Amino acid sequence: MAPNDSAGRRRTARYAVPVAVAGVAAATIGLVPALAASGDPELPEITAQQLIEKIAASDVQQLSGTVKVTTDLGLPSLAGLGGDLGGGGAGGEAGLGKLMEFATGTHTLRVAADGPDKQRLTVVDDASAEYSLVRNGKDVWAYDGGSKEAVHSTDEAPAEDDGARSDTTPGLPSGPATPKALVDEALKAVDATTSVTVDGTARIAGRDAYQLVIKPKQSGSTIGSIKVAVDAGNGVPLKFTLTPSGGGKAAIDAGFTKVDFARPAASTFDFVPPKGAKVIEEPAAGAEHAVPKDALPEHALPEHALPMKPGKGDGEAFAGGEDLNVIGEGWTSIARIAGPAGGVPSELPEDAPAEAQQFLDALGDKATGAFGSGTVFKTRLVNALMTDDGKVYVGAVTPEALIAAANGDK
Repeated sequence: MAPNDSAGRRRTARYAVPVAVAGVAAATIGLVPALAASGDPELPEITAQQLIEKIAASDVQQLSGTVKVTTDLGLPSLAGLGGDLGGGGAGGEAGLGKLMEFATGTHTLRVAADGPDKQRLTVVDDASAEYSLVRNGKDVWAYDGGSKEAVHSTDEAPAEDDGARSDTTPGLPSGPATPKALVDEALKAVDATTSVTVDGTARIAGRDAYQLVIKPKQSGSTIGSIKVAVDAGNGVPLKFTLTPSGGGKAAIDAGFTKVDFARPAASTFDFVPPKGAKVIEEPAAGAEHAVPKDALPEHALPEHALPMKPGKGDGEAFAGGEDLNVIGEGWTSIARIAGPAGGVPSELPEDAPAEAQQFLDALGDKATGAFGSGTVFKTRLVNALMTDDGKVYVGAVTPEALIAAANGDK
């Protein structure tokens, strides 16, 4: 399912939470022995630290099941934008269209894995236009049923090539929006600004599970809590629920509705392009293009929804501007980006889709302060302040926190 480069493997096969995460958690949080409350089902008591270690140590390699993903980020309707912003095609600009689709609504995924070299993920919202990512040994396929395009490449890296697999260990796939991928990202954010506890038990997809709860200790974050249902037997995350601090229904809810840890049938990973499909062959040297870079979002957590490290960015310029800097720490950290000279345009180009301009207008509110003036773009999780002089402040914080950061920024 993943191409031959390590970045590609992180997109489609991030298997196990590094054991180091558990150690960092213990060293920086001082996890208290929060015991699982009695309930249905009744399970042995476990501490948060032990549960994190259980996730990290999970070595499940075979799995098949169905994942239901519901996302409500508080975005205006995206109807009509998918095609204008990149829908229709397994490669090229198809990725943005798919990412836009995952930004709202409910989606159903079928997932299967038999070790690191046999994986399949299919979006089944529309049976006539399914989207699949398939890896079977050296063969890697990305198929878009809407455009009837299939991109194929051959990954020549042997399974034992540790260099090609340095960031993975054998286990289940962490495809876009699956509980495993979301939990990996959440646990990376665990630090001294985070509370981690065990809060009872649950029954998910017919499996007994513990409930791990991750919360910011700081005020001002738009994230209220993250609840993770962890399989009591094998440590696999079965469900991920992120609730905003503003209350209401979950902003992201991804969980198995069916799951089976038996070895899937070998035929599960067979792929033959449907009759009439356009097949695009990618040479082995270009295998990183077999699964388009943004064909599906890496995970459903928006960028900057989790804590960032303070200081200068990694050298990548943003839209021709300066590097990214981080103000503050932990869950209330804010990324400041110096945009292009001349500031951020208040309107899109004349040839931009009308729906795109309406979308931006619906998101934005005018703001003023010591920084001057600008526009605040809001969702239920991530907010951004774009100032008229070209700076962008973005984070999983309230608009007031963004304005305060801009006012105090020198």
